[in-house]
Amino acid sequence: MNERKRQVYSVAEINRKARMVLEGGLGEVWVEGELSRVVVHSSGHWYFTIKDEQASVACAMFARDNATVAFRPKDGLKVQMLARPSLYEANGRYQLIASAMEEAGKGNLQEQFEQLKAKLAAEGLFDPARKKPLPVLPKKIGVVTSPTGAAIRDIINVLTRRFPNIEILLIPAKVQGAGAEQGIAKAIAYLNTRGDIDVMIVGRGGGSIEDLWAFNEEVVARAIASSKIPVISAVGHEIDFTIADFVADVRAPTPSAAAELAVHEKGDLEDEIALYERRLNQALKTRAQDFRLRLNRAAHSYVFREPAALVKQYRQSIQAMETRMGDLLKLDAQKKIQRLERCNVQMAHSLQSGVRQAHQRVDELGMVMQHRMERKAERDRQRLQRLASQLRMLNPLAVLGRGYSLTRRPDGTVVRSADGIEVGDTIVTQLAAGKLISNITEKG
Repeated sequence: MNERKRQVYSVAEINRKARMVLEGGLGEVWVEGELSRVVVHSSGHWYFTIKDEQASVACAMFARDNATVAFRPKDGLKVQMLARPSLYEANGRYQLIASAMEEAGKGNLQEQFEQLKAKLAAEGLFDPARKKPLPVLPKKIGVVTSPTGAAIRDIINVLTRRFPNIEILLIPAKVQGAGAEQGIAKAIAYLNTRGDIDVMIVGRGGGSIEDLWAFNEEVVARAIASSKIPVISAVGHEIDFTIADFVADVRAPTPSAAAELAVHEKGDLEDEIALYERRLNQALKTRAQDFRLRLNRAAHSYVFREPAALVKQYRQSIQAMETRMGDLLKLDAQKKIQRLERCNVQMAHSLQSGVRQAHQRVDELGMVMQHRMERKAERDRQRLQRLASQLRMLNPLAVLGRGYSLTRRPDGTVVRSADGIEVGDTIVTQLAAGKLISNITEKG
């Protein structure tokens, strides 16, 4: 092998060249995947992995770019991001550098959700004051949901288990897809025309944001808000929130939970009624015995045997109390007048003494303050002299005056090693007096 034709690269050089090829070859592209291993650094930068079913790649998004993202990244979140491929030269790791990010499939829908939520909130549709209480013991419960979904089976199972003879009226409705929102709104309006429904459950099982979207439509929200019957919303799972949840009188995390909120356990109610019945019977017996004893005491009391003597006794007692009260009032008035006079004398003496002490204290504080200000001014003067001396010692021009120089690239970055300079590059050398501009023709 001809040794003179061999070109050997350092690891840093080959990584640098690979990065330049990688960054210049593809440019910025949109990538969709699921986030994992998310780390939000104290610097504000985000480091994470984006993956799909077949592959994954390390990513970074710097603070200046992620400041415009409307959500916080978390593991499992599906996103679309605008990124460029790059290579981290220190360890040769391939990565994507993101400059923009949005939730996949939620961009437009999430914006619609937030706009409608703000609009209805401004109208007061979410105000707790307009929420209707649920009935304690409903006779008939209306349910608006799909007749074939798991939600209606869960609702029926829970209701019949908790209260076996409860009446349930299902109004079948399409709960996803085109036109679903109109069907849900009509079902709610119909239940309000019947006059025999005490509470209604409106909802469906879990799904994606697109599956649940009918419950984020304005027509459904206004139908719930207009309902005279209390409405329990039961849409999706516990983590799912829709506009219907905010408008409804009560939000249940699941359809089964909605059924539990709608009706109490019949056995519990029966036990409670039996307990109240026992307490009422005992209270009535106790009250009757008490009245009987009071009646017997009254029948044998002195007032019934000698009523005239009792009246005379009370009259004499009242007259004695009137005399005693007059004497006490006069004595109390005299004591208060004497106390007031003593207080006036003491207050005048205290004011004079306080004024004298205050004047003396002000004089003392004035002298202390003047002394402290003089000491602080002296300390500040000495500190300023020390800082000026240190500043003169750290002046880079003073170093240059001793024969040293400072070399920079044309963009102002300092050259610390010949490894960063190539043949043909231009450098600027700062001397104590003037600059030298050089063109590199050979490296040693």
